[in-house]
Amino acid sequence: MRADRLLSLLLLLQTRGRMTAQDLAGELEVSVRTVYRDIDSLGAAGVPVYADRGPAGGYQLLDGYRTRLTGLTSDEAGTLFLAGMPGPAAELGLGSVLAAAQLKLRASLPGELADRADRVRERFHLDAPGWFRADEPVPHLSTVADAVWSARRLEVRYRRWKTPREVTRTLHPLGVVLKAGRWYLVAATDTRTTAYRVANILEAELLDEPASRPGDFDLAAFWREWTAGYEQSVYTAAATVRMTAVALGRMAYIFPPEMARVARAEAGEPDEAGWVVTRVPIESVRHGHIELLKLGAEAEVLDPPELRAAFTETARGLGATYLSS
Repeated sequence: MRADRLLSLLLLLQTRGRMTAQDLAGELEVSVRTVYRDIDSLGAAGVPVYADRGPAGGYQLLDGYRTRLTGLTSDEAGTLFLAGMPGPAAELGLGSVLAAAQLKLRASLPGELADRADRVRERFHLDAPGWFRADEPVPHLSTVADAVWSARRLEVRYRRWKTPREVTRTLHPLGVVLKAGRWYLVAATDTRTTAYRVANILEAELLDEPASRPGDFDLAAFWREWTAGYEQSVYTAAATVRMTAVALGRMAYIFPPEMARVARAEAGEPDEAGWVVTRVPIESVRHGHIELLKLGAEAEVLDPPELRAAFTETARGLGATYLSS
């Protein structure tokens, strides 16, 4: 570990120029005293590092000195695929490894390319989670990731939406997916391959048995197919809705994508007042009631009768609340 730290210190000075002992300690997550000892070790090894005294001082390398000790380890090379996602990398337990890989990659680039890489890092940022959604706890993510990396079976106790709510499964892990700030485990049982929300895993135990992985399994292709099927499967009913053209356009911003897509695709021509009739997929009467309330008075449910009755009761209740005062 100390050899890795010395290399990281050397690469920091090479890529960033003059740095104070305090800055180096913060980057390396060690004490200032440890930085002093490491600087002495580099000097003893023949690395031309020297100190500038004073308020603007710090440590730096002799002009023109560049190390070629920039080879990536296998773990560091693997984390480059997470280079745009430092938060998820940290959740997987790879934050420090990713930082080391990025530092080595930056040090290996010639001047012009290194400057361009710095501009990209400074001016572009990926924020994976959706708006107004807090991070959900994933205490078993590291165990899940370990099972995926090591191709070992995983036994989980899992909470699902249907009864029985809690089940125990022995899984063959195939991959992990980050979708809009939510982690999913793609895994196979003896009967099917599906996705499990990592936050719903209540217990996870890594088994000594090897996991089975189909030779032709493509994680990205599976995820595209699975998400498309999932989005379609949850909408087991539909509502016929009369709404303004403005409300139809607004659906893309405030409704789930599948609901907005179908509503736009099946909308008829606007009438003289600018209203259209369309079909909106819903999971249930309750779900349709909650979602379609977002459109307020710019939408009228025509069918099914149970959903229209729910809106009638809501309208009566709102009238009693607001019109009686």
